[in-house]
Amino acid sequence: MNNPPQRVEHQLTDKGYVPVYTTGVVEQPWSSYSEADHAVWAQLFARQQQLLVGRASDEFIVAQRAMAMSAQRIPKFDELNPILRAATGWELVGVEGLLPELTFFDHLAHRRFPVTWWIRTPEQMDYLSEPDLFHDLFGHVPLLMNPVFADYMQAYGRGGVKAHGIGPEALVNLTRLYWYTAEFGLIRQADGLRIYGSGIVSSKGESIHCLESAAPNRIGFGLERIMRTRYRIDTYQKTYFVIDSFEQLFDATLPDFTPIYKKLALQDSVAAGAVLDTDAVFNRGSGEGWLADGDV
Repeated sequence: MNNPPQRVEHQLTDKGYVPVYTTGVVEQPWSSYSEADHAVWAQLFARQQQLLVGRASDEFIVAQRAMAMSAQRIPKFDELNPILRAATGWELVGVEGLLPELTFFDHLAHRRFPVTWWIRTPEQMDYLSEPDLFHDLFGHVPLLMNPVFADYMQAYGRGGVKAHGIGPEALVNLTRLYWYTAEFGLIRQADGLRIYGSGIVSSKGESIHCLESAAPNRIGFGLERIMRTRYRIDTYQKTYFVIDSFEQLFDATLPDFTPIYKKLALQDSVAAGAVLDTDAVFNRGSGEGWLADGDV
């Protein structure tokens, strides 16, 4: 008999939270979700649906509607997969927690998106130090219905496999690209800036902060600029990068990154809150509430 999937979470130590990695693909144990689990999903889903009106990108809203997820219950992966496969050839795979980099890249390169099977507790409604089912399923998965963004994610996975073979500095550069696009990216629409990054659309506080606060920088997308820029994992972002379209994002991943990694290795990294003379600035942040250290 197969062992039931485990809930693999970061471990709290005297040095803070330490990531714990898992590699296996698991069946979603849907029948094991408690009423409390479904209630957490329902509350988070309803809250973000309301909050994202006028804030999320048109592409995200359209994609989410097409997936037909609802607040009534935690969705079943095996009911979402036929919809996703028909749209873009992607599928969801259940995982127990955070994946090692190469494992994650390999899934993306083969159009498989890992979704953590477990959901946060009621005490973790507003903050969790790692991705859970709500972050992955509500935040990441809808845009995989968009053909251009779906192609970007696969291209990113293939690039990740290659960067893993080049070395740790290349991985740092590539991780920054994912962070500032798939996780915390903004997009410019005719009616203003909108959210598409999953780390924002799944967060009540950051959905408001990224667009309405005067504190953060909002800067036009630049591939090498992003790949040089450190980021925050413990607070709202100091800087958000703005794309013009998903086509712009996908086109940026087409070149071979090998010469870019070599070029970046000769340059210093950029602080998370820095504004450069060459930046296209939508908003120069006031810096209110910024911590002086902690960039990664």
